[in-house]
Amino acid sequence: MSDYITTYSGTHFFPVNPDRKDFHIRDAAHALSLICRGNGQVKVFFSVGQHCINCAREALARGYSDRVALACLLHDAGEAYLSDVPSPFKKYLKDYVALENQLISMIYQKYLGSDVTAAEQERVKEIDRDFLAYDLYYLLGEGQREKLPDMKLDFSYEVRPFEKVEQEYLELFYSIREKILLY
Repeated sequence: MSDYITTYSGTHFFPVNPDRKDFHIRDAAHALSLICRGNGQVKVFFSVGQHCINCAREALARGYSDRVALACLLHDAGEAYLSDVPSPFKKYLKDYVALENQLISMIYQKYLGSDVTAAEQERVKEIDRDFLAYDLYYLLGEGQREKLPDMKLDFSYEVRPFEKVEQEYLELFYSIREKILLY
């Protein structure tokens, strides 16, 4: 049995001992477009990739920096390698949480040039929490509509082909990243 996973691009990725050169945005975009939000416990398929795209677009709509928008797009990229673990269970998996934090930090350093600041991380979490409220309401029928946070972005829970989500994820990544590199 090996200590690595083979990614979509054929890279051998060691999730317990990751090397940033082995993380490829195409692998993340592909995998996230195929991973269902909410561990699959939803009314319709809605991918983690779609969620990340919405988060990044919401960050831009709120006028947040391109760094925050890119961090929003990448905030669940570790799930492409570690899989998604539901929050109520994840809190009991200290080693998993440590590995996930290590991996996302590595991803931020690779694509943002540094880890996110505390203020940037709070904005990413704010948007992620806001979308969770909508996910609970629209994908699970929980919560009350009048308590949903105000969003700047017009978004939907339309079921989309994974190829389209993967393509949009990559286009958004390169678009935002190019702006960051121009600074």
